[in-house]
Amino acid sequence: METEPRLYGYTRAACTVLTHVVCITFTILITALSRPGSSLFSWHPFLMTLAFSFFMTEAILLFSPHGSPIRMLTRKSKVRVHWVLQGLCLTCAALGLASIVYNKHLVGKAHFASWHGLLGLVTVCVAGLQCLAAVSLVYPSLVQGWSLARLKRYHAAAGLLAYLLGGGSLVLGVRSAWFTASVGGLAWYLAALCPAVSGLVVMSQVTNAYMAKKRLQS
Repeated sequence: METEPRLYGYTRAACTVLTHVVCITFTILITALSRPGSSLFSWHPFLMTLAFSFFMTEAILLFSPHGSPIRMLTRKSKVRVHWVLQGLCLTCAALGLASIVYNKHLVGKAHFASWHGLLGLVTVCVAGLQCLAAVSLVYPSLVQGWSLARLKRYHAAAGLLAYLLGGGSLVLGVRSAWFTASVGGLAWYLAALCPAVSGLVVMSQVTNAYMAKKRLQS
């Protein structure tokens, strides 16, 4: 009798559902703490978390065969939803970056002077390049000599890199003076675990999907 695939000792479906809950809970927590609109700075943590904890996570998880909220839709429909979510992710990330840059300009602080700031800048740039490169999946003839299957593999790998960079930026963000002034103790550790847990599940989903395809083709 075939058993359900497992991840880290739990069923993949359970892990995917947990990741949905984790990314939504983390986004709600940052929204409550930042109170978007209360200041210019408040838009930075809110928009960045919305981009990389919610939109990007959901854009990847919708392809999960074990816990996608739209698994009944066709592959083509899922791709369209993926594009919309990734577009929202990049828009929020760009606005979040612009808000912190302008805020630092107003208060006279140095730009990208911390690891969090530098990684955040790299993440937004990588996410932008990833979205731009994804056009080749719609128009594969733009890249001569590469098959669509190969383009999809590179897209998945680059997307995973962008996601892990985003998660790393969020983890560094919870170490900031702004976050630690409001959250400490066990709650801080639980908050820091949220991007890490999401990253592990997403990484497993992406790598297993393409490893399975490679086994079928071999």
